[in-house]
Amino acid sequence: MKITFHGAAGCVTGSCYLVEAANSRFLVDCGMFQGSKTLKENNYKEFAFDPSTIDFVLITHAHIDHTGLLPKLVKKGFNGPIYATLPTVDLLQFLLPDSARIQEVEVFQKNKRNARKGLPPVEPIYDEIDADKAFSMLKGIERYRAFSPAQNIVVTFHNAGHVLGSSFIEIDINEFGEKRKIVFSGDLGEDDHPIINDPDRIKNMDFLIVESTYGDRNRDIVTKEQRLDKIAEVFNDAEKRGGKIIIPAFSLERTQDLLHDIMTLKQQKRISRIPVYVDSPLAKELTQVFVKYTDCYDEDAKNLLNKMGSLFNHADIKFTNGADESKALNDLNNIVIMSASGMCDAGRIKHHLKHNLWNPKNTVIFVGYQADGTLGRLISEGAKTVMIHGEEVKVGAKIETIYGYSGHADQNGLMKWLSAIENEPRNIFVTHGEPESSQGLCKLLEEERGFKCIAPKMGEEYDLLKFELSKLAAKAQKANEPQYVLVRATSPAYQSLARDSHNLYAELTLKLSEFMRNNKNEAERCSKLQNLLNLMS
Repeated sequence: MKITFHGAAGCVTGSCYLVEAANSRFLVDCGMFQGSKTLKENNYKEFAFDPSTIDFVLITHAHIDHTGLLPKLVKKGFNGPIYATLPTVDLLQFLLPDSARIQEVEVFQKNKRNARKGLPPVEPIYDEIDADKAFSMLKGIERYRAFSPAQNIVVTFHNAGHVLGSSFIEIDINEFGEKRKIVFSGDLGEDDHPIINDPDRIKNMDFLIVESTYGDRNRDIVTKEQRLDKIAEVFNDAEKRGGKIIIPAFSLERTQDLLHDIMTLKQQKRISRIPVYVDSPLAKELTQVFVKYTDCYDEDAKNLLNKMGSLFNHADIKFTNGADESKALNDLNNIVIMSASGMCDAGRIKHHLKHNLWNPKNTVIFVGYQADGTLGRLISEGAKTVMIHGEEVKVGAKIETIYGYSGHADQNGLMKWLSAIENEPRNIFVTHGEPESSQGLCKLLEEERGFKCIAPKMGEEYDLLKFELSKLAAKAQKANEPQYVLVRATSPAYQSLARDSHNLYAELTLKLSEFMRNNKNEAERCSKLQNLLNLMS
């Protein structure tokens, strides 16, 4: 019984875990790396395993950092079933083709730049044909209905409270006459998150793989009333200044969460009839999936639905379609533009920021996690100037952050979820976090619960059977129990970098531009630039 960590180990994205047990080889998630350019380069590398040898895939939820390499898996030879909850399947019908289109557009633009530089062309990671084939392999499974994807393996999906359809996965494995339970948390949500029900709890397992996005820190407690108060305050202040409100928001969940709260405030007449433009064709499609699965709504969302007749259909809410409608928003004021991506690293939001970030009348509102190396992280942390599409853009707009929307439990939330565990797991693997986050949660679990934990690195493989045997031997010798048995690392361990070479290059470019603008002494200019050139030689 082995598990190998091929993603979300030492970083937050790229979730992909290979399990070998009971004569089967299967993946839990197959996600795309997001964030810095260096991290995203992993998407273009070959898999560290042979996709044709994978029997099936289990998906925790629809986010691209958990599903975005499924089409590549198919392209490289995988031909088995992919199991997910029913809402997740419906969401992926739109998310996977959209991801393919993004790859194709980005590669087209990159190849134009490469041609001008005399560099060879590159190919997209996958195309829409691959995405469609991957979608055809998806099989929808109802939550809480145990099923057997292979002999001696039984799987059950439980509500993780992260996004619509999200699950943590309980896997019961019978190997060599011994039964073992492995639980993959996926991404765990907070209690009282908008729209969807609170995450379920689980009482026992032998091995747990748990996320740690916020494993080393807590956010200030923000009640739904405080969250609504803050939105009303920011909206009303922005309207007085007469500019636009720009909100980077992921097409899945965050957009719908915001629409839910904006509808609530409009229903309570606490904000004006300011038009809200959702500038994302993908968000429009995904919102219709939310309309379909009202059984996933929590009590607040059901009450709002009964009062308003819809959570998302309102005269003040408009969904754009083509690029022309998106561009036309540049000429309007006193509007809200909600657009993807939520970390500002791709999509239409970069165009809106390029046209509006400089203007002090405008407001930019961040409502979610901003990964290291992303444009959103730079802006939210106070950068005065940023690079967008190769151009300098001054940060003149008012920058606001509204808390209470995170789809990830913070440290207290994770410990609350983990507090339901009644037994002592044989081992806990802490993943899906930057190194300090994973190690912080490990330390806390060891100190407060006495659990054995490890934060694995990329490519590390663990033999769970040897782990158990070594524990028995250690007990017999009355020695300290080993935390784990590392069999081998299939690729160099990756350490997440707060700023990669691409970030540093952009910062250097900005500083050079500032130096040339502010220093008019030609002799000093030449001297310093020559010194820099000498260093680069």
